[in-house]
Amino acid sequence: MDGLRVIPTWRHGQERLYVCLPDGRNIAWYDPEAARVNLLAEDHEDGVLRALGPFVTGPVTVGPPPVPTPAELARLTLHPDDDLAPNRPGEALLVALDRDPGPARRLRPDPRRRALAAEQRVGDALDRLDGGGWHALHSVPLPGGSRVHHLLIGPGGLFALHTLYARKQRVTVEDPLVTLGRRETNPLLRRVRADADRASHALMAEVRPVLALVEPAALSVPTAPGEVRVLTDTDVPALARQGGVLKPADVEALHAVARDRNTWTRL
Repeated sequence: MDGLRVIPTWRHGQERLYVCLPDGRNIAWYDPEAARVNLLAEDHEDGVLRALGPFVTGPVTVGPPPVPTPAELARLTLHPDDDLAPNRPGEALLVALDRDPGPARRLRPDPRRRALAAEQRVGDALDRLDGGGWHALHSVPLPGGSRVHHLLIGPGGLFALHTLYARKQRVTVEDPLVTLGRRETNPLLRRVRADADRASHALMAEVRPVLALVEPAALSVPTAPGEVRVLTDTDVPALARQGGVLKPADVEALHAVARDRNTWTRL
């Protein structure tokens, strides 16, 4: 069939070439990594292969799309309003600031904006891990108004990250207390652990707690706190270098469960 168009796309660092009819409908796609042409309509096979000819090198397998996995089926049946995957870093704060931006002039900076900057910085670093088999969810809501700032799922396991804006501040961590500059100490590690415990209960899998400090001037941790990993925003990519714990199918299955808002309302 004449008029077929080939449209290249990139997703999660992988290239796909879609073959479209003149009216824009997809009838096939080519996965170069798998060397496979997935046909949605067998009667267009010859035209599809001619259109893909300039892009295909070597032998390829041609056939219908593979049967979706249980995780893919769960994602496909998930209502868009219940899907947490599209959440932006700091989603809850963005919504709150949009609803109530506060006075135009303030004597002191709005603490919500500092918290948002911290979540966005850490969230952007986590999103860049996506191509390596990792998935990051942001602003995961918990009953009672609390939330997990970031949930990271990948080959090295699951991590619940709590971010803290600490720009140009000296930070001291003495379990369970966190002291930021000259401010009063806060037993923040209790919340970090509690959020990870609730996530573990919801997902029925071990979720490790992480405190991520954004741009601290100095960090002092006299004694490593039990269970909680303390790092700065520049160290976040190191989480992806954790040894293999989960198989790819397990990662996808946990991500499918975690992205469903209803998973967290049952806590």
